[in-house]
Amino acid sequence: MSLPKPVMRGLLAKRLKFHLPIAFGVAITTALMYKFAVTEPRKKAYANFYKNYDAVKEFKAMREAGIFESVRPAGK
Repeated sequence: MSLPKPVMRGLLAKRLKFHLPIAFGVAITTALMYKFAVTEPRKKAYANFYKNYDAVKEFKAMREAGIFESVRPAGK
């Protein structure tokens, strides 16, 4: 009553034939999910923000608040 010998020859190739397509499928699915769940909404949010953003107005507000060391507020 002895155990049969394990088949070691070609084991790596046999396992890769099974696992490699699965790994690629999971990787592609994950990348697509990330693109549509994270990247696209982020791009839309940035586009909406910069549609109404006025850099000069923001600079003036920060200057008046005294944030900058090299630029004095307008009244001083």
